[in-house]
Amino acid sequence: MAKGYRPVRRDQPVLLPEDMRDWLPADHPVWLVIRAVEDHLDTSAFHAVRHTGGAGTAGYDPDMLVSLLMWAYANEVTSSRRIEGLCRTDAAFRVICGGSFPDHVTIARYRAALPGAVESLFTEVLVLCARLGMGRLGVVALDGMKIAANASKAANRTEERLRKLAARRVAAHAAADQAEDELFGAGRRGDEVPPEAASPVTRDARIRQALAELEAERQAAGQERDAQARAYLEALASGPPPGAPPAVAAVAAARVRLERAETGQRAKLAAWEARRAAEDAAGIKRGPGGRKPFPPDAHAGVAKARAALAKAEAKAAGAERAAAARPAPVRNLTDVDSRLMPVRGGGFVQGYNTQNVASKDKLIIATELTCDPTDTEWFEPMLRHAQDAAALLGAHRPPPPSSGPGTASEDIGLFLADAGYCSEHNLTIDGPDRLIATGKHRDLEHAARDGTALPAAGEATAAMAARLATPAGITAYRQRGHIAETPHGHIKHNMRFRQLSVRGKPKAAAEWRFACTVHNLLKAITTGHLTTQALAALTG
Repeated sequence: MAKGYRPVRRDQPVLLPEDMRDWLPADHPVWLVIRAVEDHLDTSAFHAVRHTGGAGTAGYDPDMLVSLLMWAYANEVTSSRRIEGLCRTDAAFRVICGGSFPDHVTIARYRAALPGAVESLFTEVLVLCARLGMGRLGVVALDGMKIAANASKAANRTEERLRKLAARRVAAHAAADQAEDELFGAGRRGDEVPPEAASPVTRDARIRQALAELEAERQAAGQERDAQARAYLEALASGPPPGAPPAVAAVAAARVRLERAETGQRAKLAAWEARRAAEDAAGIKRGPGGRKPFPPDAHAGVAKARAALAKAEAKAAGAERAAAARPAPVRNLTDVDSRLMPVRGGGFVQGYNTQNVASKDKLIIATELTCDPTDTEWFEPMLRHAQDAAALLGAHRPPPPSSGPGTASEDIGLFLADAGYCSEHNLTIDGPDRLIATGKHRDLEHAARDGTALPAAGEATAAMAARLATPAGITAYRQRGHIAETPHGHIKHNMRFRQLSVRGKPKAAAEWRFACTVHNLLKAITTGHLTTQALAALTG
């Protein structure tokens, strides 16, 4: 029987095996990440932004840094300082670094190079997955997901507040300049910094950018409204235009109809009076009938047009009051490109809207990060990106054993999307067969159970609603949530990637694409497609 405890010898000379390959078991996934990056991914885009030679110590290998960032993002770590710390304390991180200890500045600078190189890395991982037999495209699904920006909602400012802030800062700069001129002399500060040392990202620049974006957005919206109003009024001038007028032209259209009704009634009255005068001058005896037309003020049609004008004016006034009561457009001073995004369950998040197309085996085959809170306009671009990805996957996927040299590669069979993408345009553009929800999922289920389609405005939307009300249609659509939302859940809840680390759309888009790249590589590992034996077979 033991009479004591095991000794704790912290002065022991050797704590780990001398060979790093013995630090982790052979089946540890970090070895797959390292080998995939070094032997099977083209990282030349990352090498192109690194510099060798010159004064100072040698730089870090870009392949090692790519592996390091991939492993960090896969293990819920995005902070460059935390990555630096783990490179000294975590065995897997130390194995990746091979005994080096890159500091957080190096890691941050390397991550800043993602916008120029991550596109090719995303494609390389997709090609690797295709070579491993992944990328099932019989059914694919499109979905949007809001991702928080590296900015706070408290940093949002309306245009009015931005202008006041800009004015205050201009006044503050002027006062500071005057005081410094008196102290150091005109044209000198006394502690001059070289121009190249000054940061281009200043608060004043962000304020100017935010004001310029708000002004451009307002002008674009005004021009679009004016164009809609002109088009409708031009159609109205040549005859009755189809459909109801747009809100911006409702009052003008009602006024045109009133003037047209009054003019027509005056013309009838004038014609009647002229005819009577001619008959009296000719001594023609008038028979019964020929009632005198009502004047415009007493005519029912004119009264109806006048009531329509009053109603349109009241509606327009109500719309103006509602617009005044709504929150004014805002811009964020921390990340000017980010927007307030509505999220499920109510509320808003300061962030971006990602558009992602997933395959049946949960690979993200196409992705974009947008500033648009809505999804409708992104259906066609994402459909085209998915078709390009399908061609890429088909070109690298190994053919089935029974196929011949002329066998066509698998293409997208069915494209699924939720109601946020439903429009007549999206339902009728060229492309693969698609199912786009015409309402909420629970309403679709009720309609399918009752066998009655949801009401729809357009012809294509009505046809889609009828198709989704059939057993085959609703059964096919039920795949959408599992296919499209599973990658989102993995990224947000398993990888803990819920907020971007960088600011500005170019960098934010690159970081999001990098997270999707890591997701795809992890999916290949966890599904058993990416193994040591599979990589050896690819190499052979």
